[in-house]
Amino acid sequence: MNVVLRDGTIVEHDDAGASSPAGDRAVADLLRFPAVSSEPQSAEEALPPRLVQLFLGLMRDQQIDVNSLLGHPGIRYKFIQDVLRDPSMTEADVLRGGQLFGIDFTRTRAVILVDARDYLIGDDPAGAGPTPELVQRRAQKIINSVVSFFALPSDTICAYIGEGEIAILKASTTQDLAGWVEGRGETRDGGGSWANLSALKRAAEDLLRSIQRDTSAEITIGIGRYHPGVRGLAHSYQDARTALSLGRQSQGGNQVYCLDQLGIASFVGLNDERTKFGLAAHLLSPLDHAPELLETLDAFFRENCCPSTTAYRLEIHRNTLRYRLDKIASLTGLDPRAFDDAVQIRLALFLRQLNRNAA
Repeated sequence: MNVVLRDGTIVEHDDAGASSPAGDRAVADLLRFPAVSSEPQSAEEALPPRLVQLFLGLMRDQQIDVNSLLGHPGIRYKFIQDVLRDPSMTEADVLRGGQLFGIDFTRTRAVILVDARDYLIGDDPAGAGPTPELVQRRAQKIINSVVSFFALPSDTICAYIGEGEIAILKASTTQDLAGWVEGRGETRDGGGSWANLSALKRAAEDLLRSIQRDTSAEITIGIGRYHPGVRGLAHSYQDARTALSLGRQSQGGNQVYCLDQLGIASFVGLNDERTKFGLAAHLLSPLDHAPELLETLDAFFRENCCPSTTAYRLEIHRNTLRYRLDKIASLTGLDPRAFDDAVQIRLALFLRQLNRNAA
């Protein structure tokens, strides 16, 4: 397959997806970056080979005219899809692609994943499967709704990434989420990857209602934590997708899901140990500076959650025990006297101790 540039240059590109050096150089010149070659080049200037392959592959698969390459939304969406899903994408690939598409990947961002599969790829009113044009129109309607809701284009990057999913790369500092930050309970986030998560969840809940009003469809949203570094967006996407999957299976659609609100399902369904340890630390973080409450929990579980024997063991009045348990429930959102909440707390305590012993 040959693609002709506007200056008459021919890009040689075979059917198997391989490109010739001449083809790579033509696309690289068009994008105003040096072509990939064996000659030494500055890291600040070179177009990473992964991006050259991406552009040439999309030209072949989607028959996109090379002269409108960067302006085609399908190219931008495919690039964002690869940033989130393709482990072979390097930091250099992401940053250079961001320059090409005008996306600032240096900002603190977390992934909000909109699951609109029933709306996007479900049956149309005529009873037939949706055409690509219909899927595109519906996806664009949701993206327009998201952009209108958050208002600032540079603040919010949206892309339809296939499988009924729309990814939102949301700037997530306290300033970016100012409209959803509340004084109460914000210290629960602690910091690091869990910072500003409460505000992000409130923003997603408002967004869910807005999209549902615009589409009258079942929409479910998953929230990913912020992870540092350019490649942290892929980890945030995995958080959001895991929360979506576990949430839909256990509680159904039309809700916002995050790993710290899925109860026992998070500990059972998560495969990544580091995420489990992080979740445990996050759930217990409100008690980090309350040793008497941690001591109370330890005694409460040792006494099989029996208030009378726990009070006796701690040598305190039962009213004092009740006050402490109420305080734990208020700080963590988990009541040790409720079975599911007690299991979560117990697992979190176990994982935190296991992590400390391994350190």
